[in-house]
Amino acid sequence: MSIVKLNNQGVKNATAFGSITSLGSMVFIKKITISSPVSSVQFIDGTNGVVLDNTYKEYVFTLKNLHPNSNSEPDTKINFSIDGGSNYNVAKTSSAFYARHSETNSYASLQYDASVDLAQGTGGQYIGFNQEPADSKSSLSGFIHLFNPSSTTFVKHYMININQMHDNPASDNYFIAGYCNTTSAINAVRFTGEYGEGTSSTIDAGDICLYGIA
Repeated sequence: MSIVKLNNQGVKNATAFGSITSLGSMVFIKKITISSPVSSVQFIDGTNGVVLDNTYKEYVFTLKNLHPNSNSEPDTKINFSIDGGSNYNVAKTSSAFYARHSETNSYASLQYDASVDLAQGTGGQYIGFNQEPADSKSSLSGFIHLFNPSSTTFVKHYMININQMHDNPASDNYFIAGYCNTTSAINAVRFTGEYGEGTSSTIDAGDICLYGIA
């Protein structure tokens, strides 16, 4: 990769930059728009134009204004498959923390969230937790990075950063990271909405886009 070179001695006085090459690019692959309630959204390699293989070493999902269709502190989850979406049950280990600030300025916190992390869990990985369901303007937005999903040598790392409207209401900025503990290739990803003890719920609005990092 080429070195970025300043043409002046001081950064603050720089007026021109040397060329930047071979930095890669973000390649759009697939967009799914949710306009009515759905129980899940799936991205399966080789289906409906989805690429989720060794074409790229990193994939990025962007989540834009996902709105829950539930009246009981709904959650949003992600899970992974090694068999083309027949099963979403890959073992995952992760950690999670959040920064929270209420609309009324009555409280603010920064803390680890053990209710969101996983220790070899095969269920869904929380993305959003206890979202605000009653307000029509409530939603969740953010990014998910999935690294080298086609590897048959290494585990598959993922990093999640979202901001959601918590049901208090408050702004929640979640940071979640972990790995799929498998050397099999990940070839499908599913997003679901739910609440309570795993009770099925739905997502009724929003966009999810998939990109490859070339």
